[in-house]
Amino acid sequence: MQSLDHEELSIHIDAPPGTVYAIVADVARTPEYSPEIVECRWLDGATGPAPGVRFKARNRVGRISWSNKPMVTVAEPGREFAFSRTEPLCGTLQWRYRFEPEDGGTRVTQSYLVVRPITRLGWIIVSGFGTDRNRARTMRDGMELSLQRLRTVAERDQADRSGGR
Repeated sequence: MQSLDHEELSIHIDAPPGTVYAIVADVARTPEYSPEIVECRWLDGATGPAPGVRFKARNRVGRISWSNKPMVTVAEPGREFAFSRTEPLCGTLQWRYRFEPEDGGTRVTQSYLVVRPITRLGWIIVSGFGTDRNRARTMRDGMELSLQRLRTVAERDQADRSGGR
């Protein structure tokens, strides 16, 4: 059986922390940079991030698609955005983005921590019924791609705000 525990990756983005935070904390924009999230929307009348607010995310890996309803746990503009998602068979994961000023831009660190492990049956589902034999590597690769895409989106947004300068 596979296992997950935690992962953390960072990237430098040539945009201020507030700009990068605004993209990440606007969950509807997640499909712009995430290779797995195909749709995200706020729930229960929420219009933005705040601790305790929920959103619905629809994920897709290959032919497998599923939804979950994470809860925002931290929403500190320009500093940190975090959420936790719990699924009956797939445990609890806490996702976190930290934003630190660095060389005129931002050091973005994305991480996850498994708080409650995935069950044996959950692994069958998460592995795409056996097609993903190394989910930890798949998630790491997805995080790397997400951060690269986030950099592209944030730097484009920053250039648009600056009038292309």
